Amino acid sequence: MAKFTAILMAVLLAGLPGGGSLKKLSLDDASAVSPQIVADTEVKVEGESSVKITTTWPTTVCLGEVEGLEVESAKLVYEAQVKSELEGIAYLEMWAHVGDDQYFSRGVSDPITQQADWRTIQTPFLFQEGQNPDKVTLNLVIQGTGTVWIDDVMLTKEALE
Repeated sequence: MAKFTAILMAVLLAGLPGGGSLKKLSLDDASAVSPQIVADTEVKVEGESSVKITTTWPTTVCLGEVEGLEVESAKLVYEAQVKSELEGIAYLEMWAHVGDDQYFSRGVSDPITQQADWRTIQTPFLFQEGQNPDKVTLNLVIQGTGTVWIDDVMLTKEALE
């Protein structure tokens, strides 16, 4: 696959005026790729493992998508247990896909920062009458570098107050 991608890039660049290869990325060693995402069986809140994400630059990691929700006239809350060793912050992000439109909620007011032990962070999304998502995408956003562990991800529905 990597060889196919490199060939495709070369063909595309060759078609550009003054085009040519700019840089070749060797993917022979996966440790050079960022972020590194692994199951961590030693550091966890529940179950058999947590997900350990180590990154050398800011990144967004999609943790999953949920379809078939009935959340009209309700508050959807995305929460998770998170631990960090960061230079920067990390927070939860939820995208609601409603027809051709996309809306997001970012938990920037409830981030995890620097060296922090396990704690719950969350981000809510309010759905009014007539709004019901086709799917919801759950992300972890890391604005910085370092390691974040995430475990016990929950998506809950609450009544609007």
